[in-house]
Amino acid sequence: MAENTLYYGDNLNVLRRHIQDETVDLIYLDPPFNSKATYNVLFGEKNGSQATAQIKAFDDTWTWDQSSAQSYQEVVEGGGKVSQAMQAFRTLLGDNDMLAYLSMMAPRLMELRRVLKPTGSIYLHCDPTASHYLKMLMDAVFEARNFRNEIVWERGTASGGKAGGNKHVPNHDIILFYSKDVKNSFFRRQYIPYTEAYIEQRFKYTDESGRRYRLQLGNRRQYLDESKGKPTSDIWVDIFPINPMAKEKLGYPTQKPEALLERILQASSNKGDLVLDPFCGCGTAVAVALRLNRRWIGIDITQAAIRTIKERLKDTFGSDLVYQVIGEPVSIPDAQTLADQDPYQFQWWALGLVGARPVEQKKGSDKGIDGRLYFHDEGGKTKQIILSVKAGHTSVDHIRDLRGVVEREQAEIGVLLTMQEPTRPMRTEVAGAGFYHSPGWDQNYPKLQILTVAELLAGKGIEMPPIRQVNKTFKKAPRVKKPEPQSRELPGI
Repeated sequence: MAENTLYYGDNLNVLRRHIQDETVDLIYLDPPFNSKATYNVLFGEKNGSQATAQIKAFDDTWTWDQSSAQSYQEVVEGGGKVSQAMQAFRTLLGDNDMLAYLSMMAPRLMELRRVLKPTGSIYLHCDPTASHYLKMLMDAVFEARNFRNEIVWERGTASGGKAGGNKHVPNHDIILFYSKDVKNSFFRRQYIPYTEAYIEQRFKYTDESGRRYRLQLGNRRQYLDESKGKPTSDIWVDIFPINPMAKEKLGYPTQKPEALLERILQASSNKGDLVLDPFCGCGTAVAVALRLNRRWIGIDITQAAIRTIKERLKDTFGSDLVYQVIGEPVSIPDAQTLADQDPYQFQWWALGLVGARPVEQKKGSDKGIDGRLYFHDEGGKTKQIILSVKAGHTSVDHIRDLRGVVEREQAEIGVLLTMQEPTRPMRTEVAGAGFYHSPGWDQNYPKLQILTVAELLAGKGIEMPPIRQVNKTFKKAPRVKKPEPQSRELPGI
């Protein structure tokens, strides 16, 4: 099997089904959490009656419901320190969203400990809203003796604009660093360059050749150009968040800078090691692992993340990069299962097959538009294609509705993506819509089009003018040198 693998699905199921004991060298996770919630909302009581829902793209909130209550019960019944910690949390917190979050995290952390090698390490990225609870939970799962650092990452320069008048400006995240076994764990110290002020103060001597140095014990010279720099501490102030103009910015709300992941991977892994990110989001850990010649496993429960990572890897490393994607539909039954289980994720998946941009990041009123594609025609003018996705029954009314939306939006083409084969009245309605004539390419393209999932899986696409890289869901990632080929196989899958 290919050594690099991207999974679409619940990471708890993926870990239990696909990853064997003690096969992973390094784990980084940045689990979703609604850190912007007020404490009244965060600790709001829930009656558990509402239906379970998957965590949607960009919707970082877990709620106390029947699913989280069941997860809590399973952990408690398992006994041990984790059970004791969860019971203590419930006594302290009651049945609320924070307990739900911890109940969902507990079994996942236990699985992550299982798959981690004795020499391995785990870095849990969180914010101060939940970090103190997560640290106690990590102590229970990994044992307190294996705690290494609570790393404080200063996200940038505090502006004060969002702080309000009654508290200091919140401006840091927490990264909890644990080892599987502190006595056997691998760690490589990292260094950062000295500041100019430090150099001026400490390396104040210059020899006859112009080299700066300082005097150590016994008047021994330590030259600046032979110094590694300042060892990193547990406070990281030199890695800045991704600014709006950064080349690596993809537009993904929770994207972390590659420099952050590079420091973690360089400190706690070697070339050829296996890196796991069970909440891989837009794939920063995956991309950095590839660039540093590590093997990787990425897992995410949303099609938004899976699609973003696939686009990122293609843009960064080229379309011939070899890796596997497991869990995405590859057949009609697979697609039907996804449509039945979660129509919203089916919509993301179907739009991804044609490279379309979803109209919004959350559920809501879409005014008949599920996705958009943009292309350039004569004179560089940007024009658009409107897409509608139907997982269930379709009729000629859907085509008429799409035609009305295309006219309302002044779009050039409208496309219906559907599970079902179109009826004759639907095809007749499509034929009656006529064509869009492209002045730039001097060709006609059907004004309305229908593409079935079967046709999409067979490789058929939209009839349209060529696209010049303007239809990305997120911004294009910068290209880098291809990673060195690795011959090692991925264990336990």
